[in-house]
Amino acid sequence: MQLLLLSPDEFNLRIAKVREAMTAAGIEAAVVQTNANLYYLTGRVFCGYIYISADTAVDPVFFVKRPVVLHGDNVVRIHKPENIASELARAGIHIPNAIGLELSLVPYSMALRMQAALGASSITDVSGTLMAARAVKTPHELSLLRVSGAKHDAVYRKIPRLFRPGMSDIELQVEIERVARLEGCLGQFRVNGQDMEIFMGNVLAGENADAPSPYDFAMGGAGLDPSLPVGADGTIVRPGMSVMIDINGNFTGYMTDMTRTFAPAPLEGRALDAHKLSVDICRELARMGRPGIAAADLYNRAVAMAEEAGLAEFFMGHRQHAGFVGHGVGIEINELPVIAPRSKAILEAGNVIALEPKFVIPGVGAVGVENTYVVNTSGDMEAITRSPQEIIIFEE
Repeated sequence: MQLLLLSPDEFNLRIAKVREAMTAAGIEAAVVQTNANLYYLTGRVFCGYIYISADTAVDPVFFVKRPVVLHGDNVVRIHKPENIASELARAGIHIPNAIGLELSLVPYSMALRMQAALGASSITDVSGTLMAARAVKTPHELSLLRVSGAKHDAVYRKIPRLFRPGMSDIELQVEIERVARLEGCLGQFRVNGQDMEIFMGNVLAGENADAPSPYDFAMGGAGLDPSLPVGADGTIVRPGMSVMIDINGNFTGYMTDMTRTFAPAPLEGRALDAHKLSVDICRELARMGRPGIAAADLYNRAVAMAEEAGLAEFFMGHRQHAGFVGHGVGIEINELPVIAPRSKAILEAGNVIALEPKFVIPGVGAVGVENTYVVNTSGDMEAITRSPQEIIIFEE
């Protein structure tokens, strides 16, 4: 079984991006071992490591523990990381004194073990370097994201018919998840970092949307159990409340993020105004989101629009506010760039960004939309989640 599932051109393009980022960060060589980055660099997940030198004369080496059937150029079977140094020496590859490891992601004990195995005098964090390389998608990655977006839309078109009067939020979520899986959703949603967890997404009915969560999500929810305190909590869906559905879409290994607001009966007043403003903010930020603009400028414009409308108190939460209005998305649900006030990121063509300017209205619940966009070389950002954005009334 061939290890590398990417075409040679695609693989070379991705390795070149990683090497360029490593060189800019002053990292001579790195060892990659986390699933998201292994998938990015090979097109598959395996148990093992990739040795990457910033020197273009040194080919990457793939060290595989499992599955044992993988083969290909520069694929080496090993039983433990202590085998890596001798195999590199056999190939005539010199290991520099300083090695880049995914220190933000791997356990401390593993980092020390790898340092000792490679005989490195120091280790440095390559996690951010890899994230930066992944932030600008290749044309092939964009094609996979567009497929996910289209299938994601197909799921959302079926949601209005899934509701039954008297249903709880979790019952509705289960029905949506079933439809998503039958549509081809993989059910796997990778999240970067240790301070966020989620299953397939959030369904937030009524006041539960105002329940603060320990996770850095735009909307919280109490959840069903303290072991996963986010999302649906068993609330019965009734007229007068909103139901915000933020079910993620992973149909290709690349995720799109989309939120739509539903309700059993039409919403009025401040809730309706806030929802329309969310759509307007998305439209405005998509117009602004061109290569060269600062991510912080997008955030500041969204806040200014909420303030001008007198809705800042409810923007990105009510009892607890999120400190961002969007984020990169791809192999993981939270990638670069982050659309936040202190972000130093400058948008580039090929960035894929989920914008989610949401509001929580006391007594009603959460309203607003979230769309996934591609930053183009010129012109407005392209939405690749295209479901209707108005508040959608459930069918009975």
